[in-house]
Amino acid sequence: MTTSPVMSASVAPARRKRRGLAPLQAVSARARWLLGLGFFVVFFGVWAFFTLGGYVSSTFLASPLTMAREGWLLFTEFNFIHDIGMTVWRVFGGFLLAAVVAVPLGIAMGAHKGVEAFLEPFVSFCRYLPASAFIPLLILWAGIGELQKVLVIFIGSVFQIVLMVAVTVGAARKDLVEAAYTLGASNQGIVQRVLIPGAAPEIAETLRLVLGWAWTYVIVAELIGSSSGIGHMITDSQALLNTGQIIFGIIVIGLIGLVSDFAFKALNRRLFAWSSL
Repeated sequence: MTTSPVMSASVAPARRKRRGLAPLQAVSARARWLLGLGFFVVFFGVWAFFTLGGYVSSTFLASPLTMAREGWLLFTEFNFIHDIGMTVWRVFGGFLLAAVVAVPLGIAMGAHKGVEAFLEPFVSFCRYLPASAFIPLLILWAGIGELQKVLVIFIGSVFQIVLMVAVTVGAARKDLVEAAYTLGASNQGIVQRVLIPGAAPEIAETLRLVLGWAWTYVIVAELIGSSSGIGHMITDSQALLNTGQIIFGIIVIGLIGLVSDFAFKALNRRLFAWSSL
């Protein structure tokens, strides 16, 4: 059976319409990189146009050149690399502590409905409490040292991880569980050999997302009683109306978060390559 020229002519435009901005149409890795880079080029272009063109006062928004100059001064004269190191340590310290506590708890809640019924109301209640509201109590309990800052990030992350892991584990395929029981698996074996391996890629993705949220808590954690860190530098710069240093600090946080996100993605792809098959 051959296709008539009229049908071929009607199918070809339809295929062309599916390209470009068609919904759910995949793009190549190269195009993805170029599009992502293109947004930053446009962003810096618009920023430079309004600041270098004199449309916005430098008191309210520094130009990209001023921001770069202030960033260089931070590294050469104010030991900014130490502030970056302290902030990274606080974020990863609080996040890892939250992951160690929350992942086993979330697995227990997802696997055992009795545990879920016991803990979920409290965890859901705590999930809506802002981490910044605990700062006065944390200062009383832990002082103004590193522990207080790590605990702010811990509180902001732990309840989110618990619930997301519980939902992921609880959504396991029931047919796999029944098949494992049919083959003689015990309750513990179901959790260890079916639920956890099946949910592991989604749990890793949950941790990647919550790590991004942990970066948003670090500025709050470093606002009070801190003598180092990017948040401390931003607070000092605010008092001096130095918008160049403020913007540079924000961009550094974004860059570190972006690098950690890419690293997390690459690690997940390496550890759970089978999940994309």
